[in-house]
Amino acid sequence: MHYANKSHSTRHWLAPGIRVAVISGAILAATMSNANAEVIQTSLETEHLTLSIERIAEGFEHPWAIAFLPDGRSLVSERSGQLTLVDPESGETRSLEGMPDVSTQGQGGLLDIVLHPDFKGGNGAGDNDWIYFTWSKPDDNNTRSALSRVQWLGDELGEVEHLFEQDRASGPGRHYGSRLAWLPDGTLLMSIGDRGSEPPRAQASDDHAGSTLRLTATGGVPDDNPFVDDDATLDEIYTMGNRNIQGMTVMSNGQAWVSEHGPRTGDELNHIEAGNNYGWPDVSQGNDYATNEPIGEDSLPGMVNPVYVFEGRFAPAGLAEVTSDAFGEWKGNLLAGGLGSEKLLRLRLENGNVAEEELILNGDIGRIRDVRQGPDDAIYLLTDAPQGGLYRLVPTNQ
Repeated sequence: MHYANKSHSTRHWLAPGIRVAVISGAILAATMSNANAEVIQTSLETEHLTLSIERIAEGFEHPWAIAFLPDGRSLVSERSGQLTLVDPESGETRSLEGMPDVSTQGQGGLLDIVLHPDFKGGNGAGDNDWIYFTWSKPDDNNTRSALSRVQWLGDELGEVEHLFEQDRASGPGRHYGSRLAWLPDGTLLMSIGDRGSEPPRAQASDDHAGSTLRLTATGGVPDDNPFVDDDATLDEIYTMGNRNIQGMTVMSNGQAWVSEHGPRTGDELNHIEAGNNYGWPDVSQGNDYATNEPIGEDSLPGMVNPVYVFEGRFAPAGLAEVTSDAFGEWKGNLLAGGLGSEKLLRLRLENGNVAEEELILNGDIGRIRDVRQGPDDAIYLLTDAPQGGLYRLVPTNQ
């Protein structure tokens, strides 16, 4: 077990300044930058943009996700169990007390975080001032993927409410999934991995493992979930046959997209739609770790093929749509992060397919765990390491 109020003596936040960038003849005013930030690269050339890369904070213990508060501060989840408040104005970071104990074995810990869609973040607790988080919940010697939420009281955490946990506990350490994303109707998508040791669980309709779930804001089952009238399938299940989704975003057009770990290669990009079965492990583009032989079939009736298969061992984590005009031709594209590959890819979609892939980062900052578009129009990246960092990508011209 790990307590979430451990202090960080090794974390550094670098004092902010103001940058004004000229983009397409317009001014991107008051874009937050850090005057003393470590500039990793001042002129990263891509097909459409020149970018700068800055490391603006470091010392996070295997950070997993970032969420942006309305007042300009940020929250960073760390797999060690800590939720950390970052204040760029004062340079302070503080681990917030009140989070539950998490299992930190293997890939477990405190994982994704998202704010309620109507989060206001005033001085008191508003009706919708909730921080949602996924975590690996201890259960004797086993664990479950779980969803909870905690009230935000303006400067500290309030009450924690436990909303959902998967139906079956299993051995700790692997394939928790745990990405979250809000759909336009106010329901919440949550991924749950196949938990590693028993891949066929992803095809079991009476098992949450290897699926995406669709839940209400209080953890209930929406009346129009695809399997609510099917007694053989758990009501929370939205899709099946998903090995281990660790990138998820709902695009501005309302479509849900995910990046999903295959086994040895076969990492996938999928468009998530209600009731679909994405095949794992009966269908896979990857190979067995021990034998390097193909796992399953390339395609089967009734199962949805991936939209895109990443080249090699990409190890996807973190997926975001570029929504800002500041990025010009990138607007509407997806940015996909990679762990083992240490890559950031830009994917341009056209008619539901990937029409273009561009390599943006290749080992420049390390293992990329999360990718988010920030409210200041920058792209934020978290790196997965014992002393992980928070990075910004900013266009310097167009």
